[in-house]
Amino acid sequence: MARFIFLKFFRLITLLFVVSLLTFILVSMSPIDPIRAYIGADMLLVSAEQRELIEAYWGLNQSIYIQYFHWITSLLTGDFGTSFIYRLPVIDVIADRFFSSILLIGMSWVLSGLVGIGLGSIAAMKRGSVLDRLIKGYCYLLLSTPGFWLGLLLLMVFSVWLGVFPTGLSAPIGVTASEITIGDKMYHAILPAITLSLIGVANVCLHTREKLLDILQTPFILQARANGFTGFYLFKRHALRNMLLPAISVHFASFGELFGGAILVEQVFSYPGLGQAVVDAGLQGDIPLFLAIVLISACFVFVGNWIADIFYYLLDPRLRKRGTGS
Repeated sequence: MARFIFLKFFRLITLLFVVSLLTFILVSMSPIDPIRAYIGADMLLVSAEQRELIEAYWGLNQSIYIQYFHWITSLLTGDFGTSFIYRLPVIDVIADRFFSSILLIGMSWVLSGLVGIGLGSIAAMKRGSVLDRLIKGYCYLLLSTPGFWLGLLLLMVFSVWLGVFPTGLSAPIGVTASEITIGDKMYHAILPAITLSLIGVANVCLHTREKLLDILQTPFILQARANGFTGFYLFKRHALRNMLLPAISVHFASFGELFGGAILVEQVFSYPGLGQAVVDAGLQGDIPLFLAIVLISACFVFVGNWIADIFYYLLDPRLRKRGTGS
């Protein structure tokens, strides 16, 4: 287990280094002028000498290699730099929005997992039935539905027409930060989380269905059927454990998809999370903030797959025997 953790940690460090280097190079090639984005509408009032002073202050007059070296060394000391558009340390901007994004992604991840695995299991156990065809049609419809359109539709129905949920933001308007409760944040995150979870249900459901169908054709399942086991007992006793491994792997690997989907959802619902921050940083040339959020998203994907591997190790006794050499 110690060797497994060390190798995973080494791969994480390598991944973050490669992602940061490639992202830094791509951002430096962007046509967006960070000085213009930093100054804004007053750019016409800035002289050439003042522009040179600003470039020297931010280190933008140096080569890209020196800029990357200074940024990566500062990152190792815990300094993520200063955001151009928020005029605050990047770590403070991320900390202010991190909980909102984690709450949104966490709620949608749980919902999509429960619904996806549940529907996929029902479809496989009822293969060829009307219910199976309805579930597959529902999944195919979700896969072809744009996430932003689905969010706008839910927003119009449940917020504008019915007034069940708020129209946006992550907390009530006119309330100080000290008065906002966890319940308020969860209430504002329900509709965005439902939108994001509906997008992730289809992949989990279809993958679970196909894997469970394969398991139901194995000899030990056929033997169990011959012994008279059917329905829920057959699923619980013989199929559930074998089906959970690939389902868990797919679901944990969906962290990256959820983070990408959260960018669109946060824009639709004006939800102040990391997704909305990375869009603002990309459009306005906020390189320090953009790079920091890209690294966080890479960690999301890696940690999701890492947790899936750990579950594989815990749930599959064959891997534990192989690890002990037996």
